Amino acid sequence: MNKNHCKQENIRLGTHGEDYGSWMSNPVFYIIGGIMEQVHRVVLSHLDYDGEGKILEVGCGSGALTIRSALTWPKAKVIGVDHWGAVYNYSKALCEKNAASEGVASRCVFQHGDAKQLDFPDESFDVVISNYVYHNVMGVDMQKLLLESLRVLKKGGVFALNDNMKQKMYGDMEGFAQKLRDMGYEEVRLVDIAQEAFGSHRRAAMMMLGSSRLLVGRK
Repeated sequence: MNKNHCKQENIRLGTHGEDYGSWMSNPVFYIIGGIMEQVHRVVLSHLDYDGEGKILEVGCGSGALTIRSALTWPKAKVIGVDHWGAVYNYSKALCEKNAASEGVASRCVFQHGDAKQLDFPDESFDVVISNYVYHNVMGVDMQKLLLESLRVLKKGGVFALNDNMKQKMYGDMEGFAQKLRDMGYEEVRLVDIAQEAFGSHRRAAMMMLGSSRLLVGRK
């Protein structure tokens, strides 16, 4: 784990009452509560990143992972995009308020976006991250959705895309990882994060996140 993660270990995103409390309005996330902080740390710890340039989070919700990224890498600019539907009471204004409360508003930008068609040119970002978002996008091929996120990643950039990758929804992800390698991506691997993030596979399964997989690599 890089030294910046250790440095930020005591920062507890998720303690701002109604602001960060709203990100737990989903019943499953309400159950796991602060465990999502550990998930965020795990996601970021798998990035081989020097902290320079721009980070994109696809599906930023209340902004928690975007903000943690800004705290972890003080030189980076972080852009969070989200559709912000009515289900979880998230909004751009909430994200901006949360970023200001952590002192990183000047380096965090939040904007409305669609994971199916990101409003950025090819190779715009040094890092692309996402956390438990893609399974919420209905009626799409999940592997094509992942490729759309990777489209905006610069050559040499790194990615960490986490989701509950059930086979019936995602298909053959080992095959997809190999497809990325065949396309020239490097260090591509699927990480079973149940132990790291939740303490055990059993606990992850109890939280209905038993198929959690982190797709990481370099373009």
